[in-house]
Order: sequence, then C-alpha cells, then structure tokens
Amino acid sequence: MARNKDFYATRSTAWWKVAIAMIGSCLSGVTFVSVPGMVGNIGFGYLQMCIGFFLGYLVIAFVLTPLYFRLGVVSVYEYLDKRFGVSSHRTGAWFFFVSKMLGASVRLFLMIATLQLLLAGPAGIPFWVTVLVVVLLEWLYTVRGGVKAVIGLDIVKTVSMLLAVILCLVLIGHEVGKPDTSLMRVFYFDDINHPQFFWKQLLGGLFVVVGTTGLDQDMMQRTLACKNVKDSQKNLIVSSLMQTVVIALFLLLGVYLYQFAGLHGLTVERSDELFPTVAWSGLMPAGGLVAALFIIGLVMAGFPAGGSALTALTTSFTVDILRNDNRRTLVHTAMAVIMAACILVFAALNSTSVIDAVYRLASYTYGPILGLFAFGLCCKTKVRDKWVPVVAILAPLICLVLDLNSVAWFHGYHFSYEILPINALLTMAGLRLLKR
Repeated sequence: MARNKDFYATRSTAWWKVAIAMIGSCLSGVTFVSVPGMVGNIGFGYLQMCIGFFLGYLVIAFVLTPLYFRLGVVSVYEYLDKRFGVSSHRTGAWFFFVSKMLGASVRLFLMIATLQLLLAGPAGIPFWVTVLVVVLLEWLYTVRGGVKAVIGLDIVKTVSMLLAVILCLVLIGHEVGKPDTSLMRVFYFDDINHPQFFWKQLLGGLFVVVGTTGLDQDMMQRTLACKNVKDSQKNLIVSSLMQTVVIALFLLLGVYLYQFAGLHGLTVERSDELFPTVAWSGLMPAGGLVAALFIIGLVMAGFPAGGSALTALTTSFTVDILRNDNRRTLVHTAMAVIMAACILVFAALNSTSVIDAVYRLASYTYGPILGLFAFGLCCKTKVRDKWVPVVAILAPLICLVLDLNSVAWFHGYHFSYEILPINALLTMAGLRLLKR
C-alpha cells in the first residue's frame, strides 16, 4: 500500500515530466470523442477558449502557485482555513468533492459505455461487471502508487494519445486529401448573443482554467510535485502551449472525419458518434488499425483521469474534511465505491441530458471556490466564517435563476462559460456583506 505521504505532492519531480503529464491530465475520453465532433457545429471555434486557457495558466503560474509553495499546503483548500477559517475551508473542499466526483464519474461512464458497446457487450460481459473491473483497476494502481503513479500514467497517456491522433490523421488524411477549410472557422466576432462569441469564449476559457485547474486539488497536485516555484511556472506555460497544439490536432482530425463520412455516406446522428462511426465502419484500407487506435486512445484518455480523481478526492477528504490522515486507505476505498455507484446510476438513467446537467453543475460548483480565493487574495477583510457556506450556496442558485431566464430578461442573451465569473463575483459580494 502507498504511504500517506505518497498521496501528497513531494516537490521532487522534474518540471518537464510534469508538463507532459499535464497535457494528458487535461484531456479525457470526452475530449477524444467530443472535440473532433465539435467541428461540425463550430469549426475551430474551440481555439478561442484555448487563448483564454493560456491567460488562465499565466494567472495560475504567477499568482496561485507562489502562494501554495509559500504556505507549504498539502491541499490547496488549506489556504481558505488560513485566510477565513474552518467553515470556509470545508466549504471549498465539499464543493470540490461534489464537482470532481460527478465529473470524473461521467468521464469514466462515457469511456466504459463505449467499451461496452464495442467490445464487452458483444463478448457477453454485463455492464456492471465492466464498471467494477475498471474501478477496481483504478483503485489498485492509485492505492499502491499515489501521486507518482498518477504522474507516471499521465505521461504514458499523453504519448499514447498523441501517437493515436497523429496516426489517425495520417491514415484518414491520406484517404480524403486536403482538409475542407469551410469547417475551420476560428473566430466569432459578429453576434454577442451567440455562445461562440469571441469575448465570451476568451473570458470563459480564462476563468474555467483558473477554477478547474488552479483551484482544483486534482490538477494542482501535479504542479505542486515540481521542485520549486520556477519549475512549476515553466511546467504550466509549456504544458498550456502544448495542449493548444494537441487540441488543434483533434480539431483537424474532426475535419478529416467529417470529410470521410461524407465521401462514404456514413450517417452520424450526434457529433460524439463521429469518431467511433468512422473508426468502426470497416471502410478504411487500414480499418482495423484505425479501430485499434481509437480504442487505445479512448482507454488511455479516460482511464488515468479516474485514478487521478480518486487520489485527489482521497487527499482532499482526509486533509480538508476529516482532518485525519489515519484512515486514508479506507477513504480511498470509499471513494472508489461511490464512483462506481455514480457510474451505475448514470447508466440506469441512460440520458444524455443527465450528463449535460452534471457538466453544467461543475461550472456552477467552481464559482464559489473561485470567489473565495479571489476575495481572499484581493481583500484583507475578515468575514464571519460560519456564514460562508450560506453565501457559497446562494451564489450558484442566483446564477441558475439568471441562466434560466436570460433570454426573456436580457433580450435573447444566452449565458455561456461567463456564468462562472458571475458566480464568483456574487460570492465575493456575499463575503463583503459578511464583513466582521
């Protein structure tokens, strides 16, 4: 079994190893399946968010990372304890717990569902058996290896995904010829009400990265594994640039996949079905190889994400909520059981709207965390700590009301990722009212 300290960032890993691992950690099975399919609706518009991602990484590198190293924290939410008090500390940890558990479970569910459809189902293996096997494997490699196992597998994941997407690009690109430039629009400046409007995507990308990476125990445990602040900053900047290149490759693959589907009359009802449909169509000269690359890429994209989430959830729950390291193995096992249960619930509901709701929920749960950190860093005001959970719950509820009524109240305006910074601003306003 891994020792308690093996679950912590040990400040001993070379920055370039962490940078490679960070690329893989930011990509999941959802990325592998969904990003190519985006091209049919928004072209290369996702790259607008990537610009915001880079700006967000600069904030993490030069604002948050020096803070974490200076405080010497095991969990990033320990800062909230030092700044506000125990209630704020546990509020941040609980919001992280809900968001990370649901998000990681959905990602694993989508990977397992695809494997069940293509491999396990035809072999007669029940879905629940596939779920238990996958979650058990996640538990085994993380309970023995801790953070080092997570970083090591993330490196393998990055290399595997890159090889898979590049080989698919070569094979399918050779079949279809030049890419269709009509599917490669990047910038949307013409309609402020459009969800892809440039400034929405830019600001959304910035705040999403700060919230889901800089204030996320799962993601920051990699950065905090670097030897010092400067190495962590190099890791963040290099990995953010490399992630943009990888996402561009996935988008280009989407262009080729749509062209291939059009040439051969393949019907794709949902964008997420594009890559699996082409990979398993049997129409490629090297069809078996493309199908194998798809499965390898999907597994390597989805599997490490679950183990990484298990490790981060265990660390956060023991340090932030229980405040007791002695039950780490028991907590780690409990996290695996809860994750398996969530996956089975998603399968029972069998509705994509549930998945959409979970991702939407994640964008709401990071808002209060972002607001707490921003208020703590920007203001020296002390607050009534025991009332912080009330503010953290009210802010996303107000955002939900605004989101549901935005079209009627704001002349057809649709909220996109900018709901996250609005959520954070409402949290900060509530904290200001709690001035002590």
